[in-house]
Amino acid sequence: MTPRPGRLHPLVVLVALALIPTILLWAVWQWADTRAAIAEEGVPPTVTSVPPPAGFPALATPLLSYRRTAGRLSRDLNLEAFESAVEPLLAAVDDRSCTAVSLDGRVVGERNADLAVIPASNQKILVAAVAIEVLGPDFTYETKVVAPAPEAGVIDGDVYLVGGGDPLLSGDWYPESGLDRFPAFNITSLDALADDVAAAGVTQINGAVRGDGSRYDDEFYAPGWGAVVAGLEAGPYDALLVNDARVRNDDQRATDPNEGGAREFVRLLGERGITVSGGSGVGVAPVDLPGLAAVRSQPLPAVVEEMLTNSDNNTAELVVKEIGLAATGAGSRIAGLEVMADTITGWGVDAAGLVLADGSGLSLDNRLTCRALLGVLQHAGSSGPVADGLAVAGETGTLVDVFGDTAVAGRLRAKTGTLNNFPIDQDPPAVKALAGFLPVEGGGAIEFALLLNGPTISDQSEYRPIWNELVAALSSFPAVASPAALGPR
Repeated sequence: MTPRPGRLHPLVVLVALALIPTILLWAVWQWADTRAAIAEEGVPPTVTSVPPPAGFPALATPLLSYRRTAGRLSRDLNLEAFESAVEPLLAAVDDRSCTAVSLDGRVVGERNADLAVIPASNQKILVAAVAIEVLGPDFTYETKVVAPAPEAGVIDGDVYLVGGGDPLLSGDWYPESGLDRFPAFNITSLDALADDVAAAGVTQINGAVRGDGSRYDDEFYAPGWGAVVAGLEAGPYDALLVNDARVRNDDQRATDPNEGGAREFVRLLGERGITVSGGSGVGVAPVDLPGLAAVRSQPLPAVVEEMLTNSDNNTAELVVKEIGLAATGAGSRIAGLEVMADTITGWGVDAAGLVLADGSGLSLDNRLTCRALLGVLQHAGSSGPVADGLAVAGETGTLVDVFGDTAVAGRLRAKTGTLNNFPIDQDPPAVKALAGFLPVEGGGAIEFALLLNGPTISDQSEYRPIWNELVAALSSFPAVASPAALGPR
């Protein structure tokens, strides 16, 4: 393999190291010969060395020892070996797919890195990275209850449950319901909000509880999903979304998430002895109604973690709308996606071929290159909220049953992505994706992106051999001793 420009070939380094003892021996011989000549003339030798300052140990490793080049030597040897280890992965990726691998931002291997392909749920990595940038890590969602002031425990008029866009607003029962393969976590408790209404002394509402999702537009599903996806994989969603539009003891999702959220809140109020004469409905709260109670979500990194670890589609779509609202004043999918594209380009990421149709990655119209995805990962960093929110191999989320028996178990953090396609002999293709980080010994991380498109690629017999090549390559680093092992002692 031809070394990359700017890097010393390991053979050159080793030859240089081999010459150092020869040079040192020659210098010692010259020094000894000079001392001998001085001694013959009866001139006492001059002492040229001094002991180290008090409190500082003497050097155990000579100044010119090969160990003092350990960092550069280890780095060059490991990069060379890592490039070779990545080659089988590159060879396994066909012309419809792409991959790219880097070490601390330095690309060590890529194939079709500029090919725009369907990313599936790897789209959520973009959503997470942009959300942290635009909204900030301290951002929280707020859900409010506004109503006429109660008198003697009675509210005369409608009560409004005003959605703040919180995708994880849930009854305490919901995560334990078994309704989802990957239960929601880091939730915002709707029970706590009902408790606060009861604590305010309310015992009766002479009116309805109305769900208000007016913070965002009224698009409950991304267009183009189709009946197979809409309502099953994601949606309906709005600025008021409770239990992913589910109401306890109802087998069907609410067709309007605002009404469903209001209905669930009425149920919780009833459990606390608060009667609601007018049932539930939807509406926009009058601006002059006073606040009665409020609940805040956990900070944004916790929301991002749930979205990435569980591949939560509703969370992704609502975060996109909040991005749009924060940056442009429009709480819509279109506004949020435009902000995402502009932000990614502003990072210096090569966004050629980028097409953003939704936040979840369910749309078959999305397009993303491995070069752009790798660039977003590099920008997000291996120790920030995005990396921390990814599923852990063999332990959590969509990777709980994956790579548990490999060298990357408990270390690799990644976002999976899957889209099936029927009939399999027609475009668009199926998708299997994996992208994320692997921390390496001595600090730093490997960044990787693998976006596989193909008629049957979502079949485990098709994608798993390629994933195994990826893991084999990643786990091969470092191939030789680390700088710590080779360094000065």
